Amino acid sequence: MRTRVTELLGIRYPILQGGMAWVAEHHLAAAVSEAGGLGILAAGNSTGEAVRQEIHRLREKTDRPFGVNIMLLSRYAGEVAQVAAEERVPAVTTGAGNPEPYMKLWKEAGVKVIPVVASVALARRMERCGADAVVAEGCEAGGHIGELTTMALLPQVADAVEIPVIGAGGVGDGRGMAAMFLLGAEGVQVGTRFVTARESQVHENYKNRILESKDIDSVVIGRSHGHPIRMLRNPNTREYLRREKDGASFEELETLTLGALRRAVQDGDVQTGSLMAGQIAGLLHKRQSCREIVEELVQETEALLAGGMPWEK
Repeated sequence: MRTRVTELLGIRYPILQGGMAWVAEHHLAAAVSEAGGLGILAAGNSTGEAVRQEIHRLREKTDRPFGVNIMLLSRYAGEVAQVAAEERVPAVTTGAGNPEPYMKLWKEAGVKVIPVVASVALARRMERCGADAVVAEGCEAGGHIGELTTMALLPQVADAVEIPVIGAGGVGDGRGMAAMFLLGAEGVQVGTRFVTARESQVHENYKNRILESKDIDSVVIGRSHGHPIRMLRNPNTREYLRREKDGASFEELETLTLGALRRAVQDGDVQTGSLMAGQIAGLLHKRQSCREIVEELVQETEALLAGGMPWEK
């Protein structure tokens, strides 16, 4: 499956693992890279030195290409950006902000820059400032999201820019990956399915909630304050939505989410933790290794793209 994305990143398959805070650490990222995709470390709100240590741990496990996801709203974003350049990481993905201030730094270090975008305007801006590719992420994704669906966003972004586009939000199996390619993508970013991988260090309670999910089990909170987040329903999301409907302030609502993702990931708190997951959670029902996930995605996609449309059979 050679595309401009595999050529750009030096990977076997055009599959990126999502940079999920608290989830995407060195065990998971190394396993995805070893499987032929691009494993990505999530910096989240970590310090530069903490991210450096994670990079070193990952490199002890694999010599394959990998990436670091930098949340640009973090107060440590500048530190992490500098560490990414000093460590000459193969690629950086970015979210929650504008990476332009760091672009020259990364380019001089040979780092490939791939911002996550939720609009055509931002995709064009990223291309103008030197991005090597963009991830067009629709609101089907878990975690922080925009408003457009992948079905609507991806083809518009693909038409608007010349650099490679990676589709994200809604990839649960080969059907989703094949659809991304038909919509104009040259690669995909997968998040929720890798949360459930055997190599993922996420608490088993969290994994089980994803694997037991139904199609209607995700919900979006935070729309009233411009910070929409998709996660699985639980008592905490119900309380958040109740207060949000009653007009609670952002500061009041934030008390329900502070530390909640860590509680879900590390402590297995499925009642008050933030169980971030995409809408494809209802498709996932089996435990697999990262290699099994990657190879199954590729095999299903190749069979679909080579075998014609289902209604023609």
